[in-house]
Order: sequence, then structure tokens, then C-alpha cells
Amino acid sequence: MKKKLIIILGIAVSIILVLGVKFYMDEKKLNKEMINVAYSEEAKKVYEKGLKELDPKALTGEGVIETYEIDKQSIEHNPMGGINVTLQVNGDSDLYVFFVLNNTDDKKIIDDGGGNSAKLEKLLEEE
Repeated sequence: MKKKLIIILGIAVSIILVLGVKFYMDEKKLNKEMINVAYSEEAKKVYEKGLKELDPKALTGEGVIETYEIDKQSIEHNPMGGINVTLQVNGDSDLYVFFVLNNTDDKKIIDDGGGNSAKLEKLLEEE
């Protein structure tokens, strides 16, 4: 009786470990894919288009938005679909723009929502 219980318990623990490792590996693969999308050339075009909609002189050296950098820690799956990505503007963590990247039916990346920080909004209004 004790031997059967130990065997059953061993099998149950093994199954839980295997499922846990599989879940971890799937999550790691998904995170890597999201990072690849967020750093892709197609996503870069989406970011730059969005920044120029906020500031027509963005990235020219004449506007409020001079540079941007992807905050790698911000890249995550959006519960409503897509990928959340935050861009840090001009090297200032208080100046940021966030995007929700999503795919169209023909597999093109689009900006599916987002916004920007209050501090950046104030600077844009002053300009």
C-alpha cells in the first residue's frame, strides 16, 4: 500500500514538473518573439510615424522629440491582444510614449492604441 502511494506520488510530481518546464519554455519563446517584433524594422516605422504624429518635427533635431529608445522591460503581451511597448524619449524616463503593436489580417504591424506621459504632453503643448 505504501509502495503504491509513493509510486503514484512520484508520477504526479513528475507530471507537474514536466508541465511546469513546458509552460516556462513556451513563455520564454513567446517573450523572445515579442522582443523580435518590438525591435523589427517594421515596428520602427510604426514608432517613428506615431512620434511624428505627436510632433511633426520629431527626430529632426528641431522638435521636442529628438531621440527614442525602446524600454526592453516594458515589452509584454497585451491582454486585449498585441504587444505593449514603451519608448523612452530623449533619454528621460519621465518622457515616454507607449504603443500597442498588433497585426492586420495581412500580417502588417500597426499601432493599435497607446499614449504618452503627461510630462511629454505638456512639452508638446508648449511647443
